[in-house]
Amino acid sequence: MKEINGQLDAKGLKFAVVVGRFNSLITEKLLEGAVDCIVRHNGSEDNITVVRVPGSFEIPLTAKKLAKSGKYDAVICLGAVIRGSTPHFDYVANEVTKGIAQVSLETEVPIAYGILTTDTIEQAVERAGTKMGNKGFDAALTAIEMVNVLKGI
Repeated sequence: MKEINGQLDAKGLKFAVVVGRFNSLITEKLLEGAVDCIVRHNGSEDNITVVRVPGSFEIPLTAKKLAKSGKYDAVICLGAVIRGSTPHFDYVANEVTKGIAQVSLETEVPIAYGILTTDTIEQAVERAGTKMGNKGFDAALTAIEMVNVLKGI
């Protein structure tokens, strides 16, 4: 029986990281986590391109353009959608999630999901480098592994 596993090695891999500026207190910490992960896994900051967009809703289109460019092994999507008092949260969170999944399937490029969807700012802070870890780091780890899984297929 043959088994394919993705190695956690970013050496020589090129990444695009799309970061929503809305809730930048959170998204900057997610970006720090993603870059830290890539560097800790033998990657180079020289092989990371950061693209900043207004908010999470703009991330899927930007990720698609980057994935289709052929310049990157993976695209990491980082944003924070925090629930307010209107249904806006539900619309944005759902569409961003669907959009990112669609981009990955259409382009066959690993698109890592690092969008926080939380009820409170405190929950977002917890997931951006405090007691719940850093979901930017986790998204980058997923990107590294998936690039190597797909190379092995």
